[in-house]
Amino acid sequence: MPAVLSRRRRLLAGACLSTVAVGLLLTGGARALPQREGPSRDAGNEVAVGAYLHYGSPGVDRMEELSDWLGGTELRAGHTYLPGDTWANIEGAPDSLRSWARWRQEKADRLFVLNVPMLAGNESGVPDGRVAALLRSGARGAYDQHFQRLAKRLVGLRVPDTVIVLGWEMNGFDYTHRCRPDPASWKKYWRHIVTAMRSVRGQHFRFDFAPNRGGDAIAWTRCYPGDDVVDIIGMDSYDQPPGNSFREHVEQPYGLRQQVDFARAHRKRISYPEWGLFRNGDNPEYVRDMLGWIGEHRPLYHSITDYCPHGVWQCGENPRSARVFQEILSSGGADGERWAGAGDRTGAGGPGSTARARPWWLPAARGGSAFPPRR
Repeated sequence: MPAVLSRRRRLLAGACLSTVAVGLLLTGGARALPQREGPSRDAGNEVAVGAYLHYGSPGVDRMEELSDWLGGTELRAGHTYLPGDTWANIEGAPDSLRSWARWRQEKADRLFVLNVPMLAGNESGVPDGRVAALLRSGARGAYDQHFQRLAKRLVGLRVPDTVIVLGWEMNGFDYTHRCRPDPASWKKYWRHIVTAMRSVRGQHFRFDFAPNRGGDAIAWTRCYPGDDVVDIIGMDSYDQPPGNSFREHVEQPYGLRQQVDFARAHRKRISYPEWGLFRNGDNPEYVRDMLGWIGEHRPLYHSITDYCPHGVWQCGENPRSARVFQEILSSGGADGERWAGAGDRTGAGGPGSTARARPWWLPAARGGSAFPPRR
């Protein structure tokens, strides 16, 4: 999430947003490459559609409301965050986890996506020197017990297959769990956390490595901890610099194209845990392009950040973008072919149609997936 939007704002977002417009995302996709056996795998070939609507129990209720607004489009990815203020909260203290666990258990093909901070005081403005010292402690196993407790909490709530977005946006400047002050220790610390959580009996977690799009404070490739402790290569991507156009979002160093190529090389699924509007305001072209990119590259899941200024359903500031969401997503569009014009490569459509010319990033002939073939 952009650094200007604090955890406090996330917590308050659900109480102060207007309710208009539209919702989310798409379907279509390749099957997950299994890392370990577990009680639930991804259903069929569908991408899990999600939204961040509120960190607590109200977010669960709003999932159904958003789905109804979209004419029944199913939201299979429930996405929330653990507060990073105290170790107790990182260990899974918030009672709202019970509500999310019940939501997950209602259908076998749902995904519960949980952002987990790596350090307490995660938005406390900790200086680099102190961050480096904390990372070194983590690399020695000093905090393993906190993550074992979290793992036991999730298994106890019967969500042992939670997707853990661990240390998100680690390539940025602001979160205490950032990588730049000591990349080597950061990677060792990640490995300690994953090892600690996987040591808990009954777990089947998947770990999502999700940097910010672009170079930011450090090249995110320098923070990658290894294929054996990463299951998904994610990316948080908002309509803001670096890059003033979607083409630049794709082609810039450490952008969307590099994420897809990196994931292919490492035989991982991709995800988009956070995306949405931002500094360019109400920008329906960005929404069309992002949905087109998602439709072509088939992430395991994606989740729009749905509050102002990023969102569409809970934010009245973006009516044109909301209309694009409504027209494309409620009709089951945005899967590459239909998004480009229901099989018409020119994108021809009637008056008011959301169909458009075939996106420049798509291959001339269909068949190139962002995910490597299963063996």
